[in-house]
Amino acid sequence: MTFETLLFEKKIGYAVITLNRPDKLNALNNQLFSDLSLAVSQISNDSEIHAAIITGSGAKAFAAGADIAELHEQDSTSGAEFSKVGQRVFDAIEHLGKPVIAAVNGFALGGGCELALACHIRFAATNSKFGQPEVNLGILPGYGGTQRLTQLVGRAKSAELILSGMIINAEAAEKIGLVNSVHEPAELLDFAEKFVQTIVSKAPLAVHAALQSIIASGEMSAEEGMNFESSKFGEICGTQDFKEGTKAFLEKRTAVFTGK
Repeated sequence: MTFETLLFEKKIGYAVITLNRPDKLNALNNQLFSDLSLAVSQISNDSEIHAAIITGSGAKAFAAGADIAELHEQDSTSGAEFSKVGQRVFDAIEHLGKPVIAAVNGFALGGGCELALACHIRFAATNSKFGQPEVNLGILPGYGGTQRLTQLVGRAKSAELILSGMIINAEAAEKIGLVNSVHEPAELLDFAEKFVQTIVSKAPLAVHAALQSIIASGEMSAEEGMNFESSKFGEICGTQDFKEGTKAFLEKRTAVFTGK
């Protein structure tokens, strides 16, 4: 499958999605959302893909935000659906069931920051900038930023960033927990790919269940989350990979996982 606004590369065990509108700083327009939705579906339906990386083309931007020309045309009725389009795509990423890593190479502003927030892990280049500057345009984040940023960095820091429209650098983003680690631009994608290769070497059903349980921590009460974890733990105890993993440990050899 080919896409108009992104590049899709399938590798051994994982996929790399590259937003590909460098002349527009990879701004998120309707076509890109459509392409991204299809790419996520492709990953979901491909049993050979166990994780994904999302990055941006060019040296300046991961994604600089929503396409302002499209945004400007919205009114009180169409604006809600405009917001929902992005939310649905980003929700699909968060609930994909396979780890998605953002390799942030440059600007991640507005919708670009929200895309990074929808990913499960974020690595950033030293030249990256993060922010939710929507208030400068007379609007608020609409693709889940008010929710995911608050969950990730806390209410006070989220309010500081969103209400001021402040833009922060990669070092500050790492300090507040917005990104996991910071790397030189030339080394970023290589680091992300090596990390993903580590993930895909593990038992895929266990990774899937662990990711579901982690996400549940933000969507359930503590008691519900514990019960969900126990349920998933029981499910995985019934898999062939569980028997293989524990047997390999006892036999002091490397486990060979099959995803069954």
